[in-house]
Amino acid sequence: MQRLANPQAPTHDHMTPEFVTIRSVKQELEHTFTLVMDPPGGRFDFAPGQFTMLYAYGVGEVPISISGDPAASDELVLTIRRMGAVTNALTALEPGDTVGVRGPYGQPWPVSAARGKDLIVVAGGIGLAPLRPVLYEVLADRDAYERVVLLYGARSPSEFLFLEEIHEWRSRLDMTVMVTVDYGDPGWHGSVGVVTKLITRAPFDPDNAVAFVCGPEIMMRFTKAALESRALPEESIYISMERNMKCGIGLCGHCQFGPYFVCYQGPIFSCGTMEDLCWVKEV
Repeated sequence: MQRLANPQAPTHDHMTPEFVTIRSVKQELEHTFTLVMDPPGGRFDFAPGQFTMLYAYGVGEVPISISGDPAASDELVLTIRRMGAVTNALTALEPGDTVGVRGPYGQPWPVSAARGKDLIVVAGGIGLAPLRPVLYEVLADRDAYERVVLLYGARSPSEFLFLEEIHEWRSRLDMTVMVTVDYGDPGWHGSVGVVTKLITRAPFDPDNAVAFVCGPEIMMRFTKAALESRALPEESIYISMERNMKCGIGLCGHCQFGPYFVCYQGPIFSCGTMEDLCWVKEV
């Protein structure tokens, strides 16, 4: 099994959040919203795939991947799905309220590894949020890459995230965007089925391509298999392993996955690295 380098874990000094002001709240979907905040310290630099720990006063904190533009250091953008006590508390916030922020943490998507290659971005549901910064960065330097392909699946047409941007990306001549839904409706005339079905039609050269995948675990499992059926090697397939992160700095152990701490050795891993662990239940 290919081994990861062991980056230096953050220290206890990283446990204190900085409180920032919310600029805007946008309801994306019924249970999904985006917060735009003042940047901690007046400037926020991050790499695509990194995350923050977001603290709701008196309730707790949760890890949230950054979904904004890496070039826009004057704001912090987080897209959040309401799933528990902390995210429910965050839902009630309004512009002018404050939240605590720690980060950025984690190893990013290896965007530099895609330079000069085809890039396939595969997202399921809210998995598009951690991948949106990749698309921002790549499209800002479009000539550095060969084909750029986005494959995105949602449960239904009403559950597409960032729909305006999807329409914008689909209108570009230098990018391929393919979408699908699990369940159509009377007004839907596009593809119906799981996102992996799009891989058979996606244009890319497996000998010169890199894939970034984010979504539910079962979706990532079948996406990996579908990409390998197109002869893309597992070392060229990267996945996000966001799960059970509590502290963000490798102290609490909640995110330990075999020999790795997802919060600082991930959350982005190559399938070549994780092959022996990735689909083992209850690791």
